[in-house]
Amino acid sequence: MPVELVEDKSKKKRLEDVPLVRNFPEVFPEDLSSLPLTRPVEFQIDLVPGAAPVAQAPYRLAPSEMKELAE
Repeated sequence: MPVELVEDKSKKKRLEDVPLVRNFPEVFPEDLSSLPLTRPVEFQIDLVPGAAPVAQAPYRLAPSEMKELAE
């Protein structure tokens, strides 16, 4: 039984589906015909064996905020 695979274009993202392109068309070139192809990620983060994550607040809190956080 022959089977034909057909790409479902209804699920493919179009430029009009991207909110930034739709809301700010003046910042994109007029000859922007389509979105780039999806590519695999080409980077990695090398982990150090036995290393622990940094346990530090990302920013300082006011004393009242620290008290509220502790509760």
